[in-house]
Parts: sequence; structure tokens; C-alpha cells
Amino acid sequence: MPADYHSHTPLCRHAEGDAHAYVDAALAAGLSEFGVSDHAPLLPEPFDDWRMLERELPEYLGWIERARTHANGRLAIRAGLECDWLPGCEPWIEQLSGRHQWDYLIGSVHYLPDEVGIWDFDNPKWLARWAALDLERIWTHYWNSYADMASSGLFDILGHPDLVKKFGFVPAGDLDRYYEPVIDAVAASGCVIELNTAGWHKPCAQCYPDPRFLKLACSAGIPLVLSSDAHAPDQVGRDFPQAIAVARAAGYQETVLFDQRRRRPEKLP
Repeated sequence: MPADYHSHTPLCRHAEGDAHAYVDAALAAGLSEFGVSDHAPLLPEPFDDWRMLERELPEYLGWIERARTHANGRLAIRAGLECDWLPGCEPWIEQLSGRHQWDYLIGSVHYLPDEVGIWDFDNPKWLARWAALDLERIWTHYWNSYADMASSGLFDILGHPDLVKKFGFVPAGDLDRYYEPVIDAVAASGCVIELNTAGWHKPCAQCYPDPRFLKLACSAGIPLVLSSDAHAPDQVGRDFPQAIAVARAAGYQETVLFDQRRRRPEKLP
């Protein structure tokens, strides 16, 4: 199976399982590599209730080292972070990138502007808010943010491209009007996108991104990784056979492996 680079630890306050259990799950799934990419700290703290604190970064790195020790050469364990893209975040991301010899950084959009500031739109506690929203405006904000994130050059992988559809709220009409400008920005950036299988287990009941987006991305030469976004050991490598089929249908024949922010291709099985 391909590498799975998107996974979390209990430090994010909404995942479970110890390092040994995640490594055992990755070995059982037959993954080529396993990466840890918990939600990076954000300032000022506490920023929200679903990420590690800055003072916990050493503990996080210790968690990764325990995973490597347990893997004992049987499986490459890669170190990453999932970093939130927010207005003015660039200096903080640059600082975080220097805190360790990361194998990759994932950039994600989880926050959007609203009338009082910003809100974590994919948080279930705000689900009732969606019914009163202008979907065109929300989707436009989201995809503009995603394009800006890609153009920043700060990230190796761009996370769950159409997370904005998580609760099934999708504007009417041809969605290429959102996809095409973002595809251009991602292609120009050289970033890798992920096919994230967690969406199959959310209200949208579809992987991230939509197969149409994935086909456009492949046509534009945008590289791909597969990701489970695991928040528990039993989610590691989840639905990868289905994801491989979707990737192949979009035209992909390979994924990407990362080592200290250098990449090399890996053929899809």
C-alpha cells in the first residue's frame, strides 16, 4: 500500500491511541511509510481546543521517536505537521518549519472569516450555522484561501482540498468555476495534494477531493498522496484500496514519498 502521511496523536485533544498502536496498524495495513502530522500550534494560545500547544512540541517529537523505536526499521516513520492557513500566518509557519527537520508540512484551511472574526467551519459544533449561510460566498472564500495557501510556497502537501463540503452543503451548478482557478494555483506552486479518505465517513460521504477535482489535478500534473487522516489506530490506511481505484480512474499512476522535504515517486499498486 502507498504511504499514509496524514495522522494525528492524542495531543490534538480529539485523537486516541499510542505510538505503538499506530505503528502496528500501519504494518498490518502494509503501508510503504507512515507519517505523523498532528495539528500544529497556533498563537495566541489557547487558539482553539483541537490542537497541541507550543510547549507540547517536544512531547510531540517524543511521540514520533517512540513510533520510530517501535517500528525498529520495519517501516519508515516520517515527521510532519498539519498547519492552518490563516491571514498573516506566514511568519509563524516559517518559524515552525525551523523547529525540527520535518519530512513534510501539510497546509490546510479549517478557518473562514465571518461577521465576528473567523470560525472553524468543519467543526460539528457549528453545524446549525450552515443553514443560514450564503454558500456561494463561503465557497468563494474557501477556494480563494486555498489558492493563496498553495501560492505561499510554505507547504509540501495541501490537505483535504474540498473540506468545505464536509457537511454536504454544496452550491448549485458546475463546480469547475471554483476548481479551475485553484488547480492553476496549485499546479504553479508545485505542491502535492492529498486524496483524503476521511470524507467517506463524514456527512458528505465522499472522499476529499471530489473525483472531478482530482481528474483536473491529474491533467494539470499535480502530484498526489493518499491519506487516511487517522485519529485512531484502526483508521490508519483506511479505505486505501478504494482510494487507489479513485486515483487511477482520475489518471494517476503514482504517488509521492517524502524524506526531509525531498520527494520521490512511488508507483500505485
